[in-house]
This record gives sequence, structure tokens and C-alpha cells, in this order.
Amino acid sequence: MKFILKILSLFFLSLYISISAQKMPVDSLMKKAYSEIYDNPDNTIKIGKNLLKKDNDINTSIRIYMLLSTANIAKRNFDESLKYILKAKELSQKTNDAKNQASVLIAVAIQYQQMELFSKSLETLNEADLYLAKIAKNSPEKYIETARSYAIRGMIYKSQSNSEIALEKFLISLQNFEKVPLKKTTYSNVSVVYYNIGYCYLNLNQIDNAQKAFLQSINYAQKNHAKSLEAFALKGMAEMYKQKREYQTAVNLLQKAENLSKNTGDIVLNEGIYKEMSDNYLALRKQDLYQLYNKKYYEMRFKRKENELTSINQVIDNHNKDTSIKNKEIKSNYTYLMIISSVISVIIIGVFLYLISKIKKQNKKYQREIQHIIRAS
Repeated sequence: MKFILKILSLFFLSLYISISAQKMPVDSLMKKAYSEIYDNPDNTIKIGKNLLKKDNDINTSIRIYMLLSTANIAKRNFDESLKYILKAKELSQKTNDAKNQASVLIAVAIQYQQMELFSKSLETLNEADLYLAKIAKNSPEKYIETARSYAIRGMIYKSQSNSEIALEKFLISLQNFEKVPLKKTTYSNVSVVYYNIGYCYLNLNQIDNAQKAFLQSINYAQKNHAKSLEAFALKGMAEMYKQKREYQTAVNLLQKAENLSKNTGDIVLNEGIYKEMSDNYLALRKQDLYQLYNKKYYEMRFKRKENELTSINQVIDNHNKDTSIKNKEIKSNYTYLMIISSVISVIIIGVFLYLISKIKKQNKKYQREIQHIIRAS
């Protein structure tokens, strides 16, 4: 079940782009790229790469890199996505905008969470919290970024089969989202949170609460015409009916989800649907359909694992580069401290020798004066 979480969190990545668009004018190409980010990610990537060739300010470049990262996640191309999000992080460190820095760090944490690098994700979220603390109180930006942060924490705990704590995090996330005016991007994110809440209740065997949450997820997905999100919620409903042994009802919901997901090209979504299809057809003793969907499931699973392996290698390379840079900084700082220490030591020794020399001269002078007094007497 936990592999389903990976795709859900990508919707939070697009939030930063949307909010930036509300505060500053963006050209029609950027708007077009954003509107096609899930249904036609290849075109979004093409537009984004062309936009990078233009003379952009630092904030616009960050938004473009975030756009490209999100579009590559939609294609399950984690390697490219990671490359772009790390570029956005590098640029954000050159700004003094706390919201900007928090948004990018949370996006990086989402990337690590999707790749199941949970400790790395939590570490990045903790870093983002330092910038969240600097954002003005009661501002929409603070509520939104806080909501995203808690949603990712919830997904991590859910992946680790700790539904109680995960549910607690998701409810805090939802409370923060509800404090801002509802817009299209908010609908998508609220749909994702309700989907996860539904699974937490399902894991806790609270079927009625799970059903309410999945229905809310579907409702918010439909408000934003987000077919893939609606498909995810339908898949959740199907799992609920599977637990109740109403296998045909589950299949009907999964068929609807499969139709909605046809044009998304989402590997993780399709993998989940095919897995549930094969399970339910097996329970219904329809061997031909079971074998068909079981084969499709393993094909999607293999493709996802292949993408993840490439991305993890990229993370290791980036980690080694970061470690190398930090080691160089430590060596540089050590050398600098040694030079300063040596200079200070030379000065101290010089002063000390000067004082000794001065005291010796004074002693010799006193000796001569004493001898002169003795002779005179």
C-alpha cells in the first residue's frame, strides 16, 4: 500500500508554483505549462526547458525548476526530478525569502519521501521548520507550508504502518489547509489529505470513517477536475469493499479508476489499480482476468523499481558531493584557524619576551642604583 503514497505527495510540489502565480504576473507559457503538468507532462517539460533559456530573475528560475521537477515526478522520472529540485534548492539559498526557502525544502522532502528515504525527508522537513518560524504569523503562506509539512510527515508515518500518529499529522495538515481560501490547488491538496486519512481509518478498521474520508477525497478531486486524484480515491474505496468481501463492487470501482487513469501515464497509480484488480478477480475465481492484471501489476512494479534505483544512485552521488564539499570546508576552516592560532601565538610569545626583557633591564637598573647607594654610604 505504501507505494501509493509516492505519487500523492507530488501534488504538494505544485502548490508553490500556484501561489507564486497569485502574487506576481506570469506569462501565458508558464500558465500553460502548469495547466498541463499532470495530463501532458512532456509538454510541460518542453515549455519549462525553453523558459530556462530566457533571462529570468532568481525567483522565476526557482519556480521553473520546481515546475520541471513536478512534471518529471508525474512521469515517475525521479532522477530528472531530483536534479531539478536540487537546483531549485541551490538557488533558494541565495535568497533571503523565508517562505521561498521553506517551500523549496519541503519540496525536497517530498522527493525524498517518495523515494522512501524517510530519515532524509524528516531531516529536510526539520530544516524547513527553521524557515517556517520566520514567516509572518496567521499568513496564508505559513498555513499552507505548515499543512504541506504535516502532510508529508503523515505519509512517512503511514508508510511505517503507524496509522495513529499518521492520522494525527494528517488532521493537523487539514486544519491548516482549511484556514486559507479554497482554490483549485487547495482542492487537490485537500483531496490528497482526505485520501490518506481514509487509509488511516481503513488500517484502524474504522470502515465508516474511512468511507467518509474517501468520499470527501473524491468530492475535492472532482472540484478540480483532477482525474488521477479521483482514481486514487476510488481505488481506496475499492480496498474498503475488498475488506468487506464485496469483490464485485470493488471491481466496478477499480474499472472506473482505470478509465480515469488511462491518459495520466502514472506508473504508481496503475500499479495500485492492477494489484487490486488481480486480488479481486482471484477472489471471484476469474483466473484469466487475474492472470492478465497480475502480469500488468508486475510490469508496472518492475518499471517503478527501475526508476527508483536510478534515483537512489543519484541521491548517493549528491550525498557524496555534499560530504566532499563539507569536508573541504572543514579542512579550509581548520587551516584558517591554524593560521590565526599561529599568528596569535607568535604575538603572545613576542609580547611575553618583550616583558621579560623589560623586567630584566629594570632589575639591572635597580641593582646599579643599590650598589651606588651602598658605595656612597
